[in-house]
Amino acid sequence: MKITAGKADGFIKNPPAGVRCILIYGPDQGLVFERSKALASTVLDDLNDPFNSVVLQASDVKSDPAIVADEAAAMSLTGGRRFIRIQDAADALTSAFKNYLEDPIGDAMIVLEGGDLGPRSTLRKLFEADKSICATLPCYGDEGRNLSEVVRDTLQKHGLSVDRDAMGYLLNHLGSDRQVSRGELEKLAIYMGDETTVTMEHAMACVGDSGAFSLDNVTMAAASGDHAALETALLRCFDEGNQPIMILRMLARHFHKLHLAKGHMQKGLNIDQAMAKLRPPIIFKQAPAFKKQLGSWDLARISMAMDILTESESDCKITGNPPETVCSRALMRISQAARARR
Repeated sequence: MKITAGKADGFIKNPPAGVRCILIYGPDQGLVFERSKALASTVLDDLNDPFNSVVLQASDVKSDPAIVADEAAAMSLTGGRRFIRIQDAADALTSAFKNYLEDPIGDAMIVLEGGDLGPRSTLRKLFEADKSICATLPCYGDEGRNLSEVVRDTLQKHGLSVDRDAMGYLLNHLGSDRQVSRGELEKLAIYMGDETTVTMEHAMACVGDSGAFSLDNVTMAAASGDHAALETALLRCFDEGNQPIMILRMLARHFHKLHLAKGHMQKGLNIDQAMAKLRPPIIFKQAPAFKKQLGSWDLARISMAMDILTESESDCKITGNPPETVCSRALMRISQAARARR
């Protein structure tokens, strides 16, 4: 059973009684962990219950496939339902779970925490094909309305509101990982002291030096055709631990904004009106560069850039070439296209 992103929150709050095996996967590992914890709370009164809570590594299951059935069938010493969490789940576990699903004994909830499993993943296919006790939950980076809710909910717990400019800034600098986003927002809440409204100045003071800032530098340099700045920013991004696929997706979102703005301009809006329609809005420091990019990129070439980014993400996953090399080449191709047009 495949749970769509729009239905994920409702599923987690009240998972169907018959669903016992849930694969949570995706590039946003912070969200994977958060959803796994939320599912555990639907089964356990105490998340640290040593009798009803079991944590296994994928290597444990791979070396002893029967451990899944053994743990699922084990009786609780204190009563209640058991929760089994399996970390680092990947296709190496497909065989073990295929055998388990042939005779799924016990009523324990089993949650597998996986990485960025693609559509060809055999483990993902197995869980999606089973319509009785299995479900899959994708976890992609927060953006748009979903990210706005994360920002507001986290800050409201500290009695804080956020003004429009600050929200736009935060939406542009958060979202690649749920735990990282919440960590940055918690840091911002502490920084606020006795003040109750987050402004642009507050947001920039706390979040401006994060890894997302380096990603912004990569994005703007590539789309502007600034080779030197791109090389420097890209090296910094890799040094900070940003993954190539994350960088490619960040740039893809930027070109999506360019595409939307160009579409508004084709309908008769001027450049400022077109930019004003973008959500989240372009932050003021990037607005001049974004305007120049709108002047140098037409719709056909924007589509070409987006194709390069999509193809490169696929190459990172399936070709075996170093992802950093694939990412660097893609960004340099885009930067060269921007320079040629300029």
